[in-house]
Amino acid sequence: MTPETHLALHHARAAELHALAEAHRLATEAAHPRALRTRLGWTLVEVGLRLATPGPAALAPSS
Repeated sequence: MTPETHLALHHARAAELHALAEAHRLATEAAHPRALRTRLGWTLVEVGLRLATPGPAALAPSS
């Protein structure tokens, strides 16, 4: 096998692997927006509950 043949095969395989990686990235990226939206929603719920509940200072009687 000559160096030119080896290099051509290497470039072909590299292009194939890049295409597979891009396809995988696009497929997994499409599945994540819902997970991100769910996490953001629960974070907002937690923040809202912290704002709505009185803290320890509000419960202590003033002397």
